[in-house]
Amino acid sequence: MAKIRRDSGKLIYRKYTSIIKYILMGLSILIITVILPKQPRFKYEFEKGHVWLHEDLVSPYNFSIRKNPEEIKSDKESILKFVLPVYEIDNKVVENQISQYQADFEVKWKNAGLKDGKEKELNFNLGTKILRDIYDRGVIGLNKKYQRDGDQYVISLLKNGVEEQLSTSSLYTQVSATAAVAELIAKEKEAETTILLSVIKDRITPNIIYNERFTEKLEKQAVENVSSTRGMVQKGELIIAKGNSINEESFQKLESLRISYEDDDNISGDRDFVLGGQFLLVGMVISLLMVFLFLFRKDIFADNRKISLILIVVTGMLVFLSWSIRIKLPSLYYIPYCIVPIIVRILFDTRLAMNIHLLVVLIASFFLPNSFEFAFLQITAGMVAIYSIKNLVRREQFLISALLILLNYFVAYLGISLIREGSFASIEWIKFMPFIFSVLFSLLAYPLIYLFEKLFGITSDITLIELTNTNSTLLRELAFKAPGTFQHSLQVANLAESAIFKIGGNALLVRAGALYHDIGKMDNPQFFIENQNKGLNPHDKLPYEDSAQIIIRHVINGIEMARRNNLPEVIIDFIRTHHGNTRVDYFYQSFLKNFPEKIVDENTFRYPGPIPFTKETAVLMLADSVEAASRSLKEPDAESINKLVERIIDYKLEQNQLNDSNITLKEIETIKLIFKTMLMGIYHVRIDYLK
Repeated sequence: MAKIRRDSGKLIYRKYTSIIKYILMGLSILIITVILPKQPRFKYEFEKGHVWLHEDLVSPYNFSIRKNPEEIKSDKESILKFVLPVYEIDNKVVENQISQYQADFEVKWKNAGLKDGKEKELNFNLGTKILRDIYDRGVIGLNKKYQRDGDQYVISLLKNGVEEQLSTSSLYTQVSATAAVAELIAKEKEAETTILLSVIKDRITPNIIYNERFTEKLEKQAVENVSSTRGMVQKGELIIAKGNSINEESFQKLESLRISYEDDDNISGDRDFVLGGQFLLVGMVISLLMVFLFLFRKDIFADNRKISLILIVVTGMLVFLSWSIRIKLPSLYYIPYCIVPIIVRILFDTRLAMNIHLLVVLIASFFLPNSFEFAFLQITAGMVAIYSIKNLVRREQFLISALLILLNYFVAYLGISLIREGSFASIEWIKFMPFIFSVLFSLLAYPLIYLFEKLFGITSDITLIELTNTNSTLLRELAFKAPGTFQHSLQVANLAESAIFKIGGNALLVRAGALYHDIGKMDNPQFFIENQNKGLNPHDKLPYEDSAQIIIRHVINGIEMARRNNLPEVIIDFIRTHHGNTRVDYFYQSFLKNFPEKIVDENTFRYPGPIPFTKETAVLMLADSVEAASRSLKEPDAESINKLVERIIDYKLEQNQLNDSNITLKEIETIKLIFKTMLMGIYHVRIDYLK
């Protein structure tokens, strides 16, 4: 039986990479199209206070005029005034208080030193009668909610299952009941006024209790019965004429027509055609995205893993938008649209982030009212988000970016409101709240970026910031085991970062790559000159071939060490390419000089490569060679530094080490100038200026 190769899956993947790309595109288009809301789009855009620029609009059918939110709120408040609060008589209160009255009376009578007899019985019966009379009329606990027009209000009293409407003025409160008790006792000459008043007063409590649950049920029913419409527009009736200003009345008619059009299946036509239209638009947008990648980011276009990530971000945002529409989110501005450009910018680049953000906003605009206003707000916010993290070097830039996005929303909202309302006092600031939450939700980009990095093996600027921390475990180990190499790496990082920043490239990536490019020297630090003590060179006891292999081995060791420590592949690329496939010339020339008669295998003295294949790796190679060579200068001055930089970089060009790096001769000249300037600064060289 034939054996299946372990890498057959990878081979199939590579063979059908184009087919997989189109499958991913098709799935994304299908998912977005299926989940988007299927109501047809009302073809007119309108805003209150603006001029109607379309043709005269005549009603195509009969429809109800919907009330605006203020009208509905006013109607609900009015109807609630007619809902009476429901109270019930609690008979247990009376019996409990009468029983407690008897016990309290006995105690008070004895404490007063009075004798038992007819006088005691007379007072007891009098108090009982007064207490029952008070409760027969009723003691109510007033509710401030219903005291709109004073202390008295009308209630609905449930008594033995029968509803009775009466005013609270016909009932006692605890205060008025106490006053009535005092009057009744005062009329009785034989009454012990002090004892009876103190006992009865403590036993007065409301027996007519507010039924909150039943009252709220009645209020809810009343509110639900409030009509959301007022009047009708008849078929053929003129809604608004061209050139007329859209006032409150015409705006409500237009809004009612829009809602009726989008909600009524019979009026709006066949939804299969709506589905077809959405498929065409979404397909066009996704195709434009793929064309952009093909023309301007071929590296991403060739990587189905990265394409999958981009399509997941785009599809996820539109799925979330559709879900928000379905659950009728109070405002679709709660959605953090800026999270998409932030994620794409951090994981990829500025141009791609802007392109994707524009396409997502264009699709979303079809499902929101005032689509131009929405597009203006979100496009400008996305631009601010992208610009504010163009060079991400600190984590707090996320917070700064959030504040700038919020400021953009504020300025844009203020400007649009002033245009619409024509008055600062009329601006509805409460409608700005969704933008605040949107900006807060956009901070979720940070954990999402981490998740996408792990799932798709992409290295973001955030990870690079963490890697450039010299307190990381691997760099601390390098500083301890090979301090000379560590210092060399720091200097290389400074040179390479300055050069790539000037010619254009990822400066953060170059710095991270420079810090880790020589970690392989930790295995044998004493074999590298920057870590050796004066007079001690272990290479003196080794054949030239072995010495060369030890030097070359630091690249392989570095790659293995980086993978054990889970460093990203983009960092490993710097380790792999920083010597390209050049020779270890010192030991190679020494071998030729001392053993001219022997046949030498040049590959023994040559690094395995590959040569640099990006600007960043090319700049690191040049910075590494120049910095290392500069340490051999006995008396560094402007002339010697100038010659050294020219010689080293020209040698790399002669050896074809920069052929794959997409770097221009003009950029190389810029790099030379930066290296010379920085090295002169490092070695404190005075420059004689022309007078």
